[in-house]
Amino acid sequence: MSKAVRWYVVQTQVNSESRAAHSLLRQGYEIYLPRYLKRRRHARKVDVVAKPLFPRYMFVAIDTATQRWRAIQSTQGVSHLVCNGEEPAAVPSGVLDALRAREDEHGFVRMDAKPAFAPGDKVRVLAGAFTDNGGLFVGMSDHDRVAILLDMLGRKVRVHLDVDLVTAA
Repeated sequence: MSKAVRWYVVQTQVNSESRAAHSLLRQGYEIYLPRYLKRRRHARKVDVVAKPLFPRYMFVAIDTATQRWRAIQSTQGVSHLVCNGEEPAAVPSGVLDALRAREDEHGFVRMDAKPAFAPGDKVRVLAGAFTDNGGLFVGMSDHDRVAILLDMLGRKVRVHLDVDLVTAA
């Protein structure tokens, strides 16, 4: 990548990251669509799917002096190029390097599954049967689940939930 080429942000249409990436690559642009592996539960089945790290956004390398960057605005799957006024807004240097440094051998960004709270911290349930209930974090029950104490019917009840269903209160 030459010195004049910089990275910019493209907003895609809803669920069209792959279509936009394919269209931009076909036009000769270099793109970066950071993805991560998300564990998904549905109908008593758990599977892992690749999801965009920034839904509806991707990065594109453009040499604004030589490339016709305005054509990106009408590319299939693209909503628009993020701009400051009339000029595209460049991504600060080092941002993409930091993202790429967190990728595993398959190109997926590694997400930290460990909760950001300590035993005894107050937590809140984000979704499910206990939505918006507050409790106390007890610890990790296994690799992907946390144990919390919920105050229900005047007593403390231990509940095991997915890590991504609990946040600090």
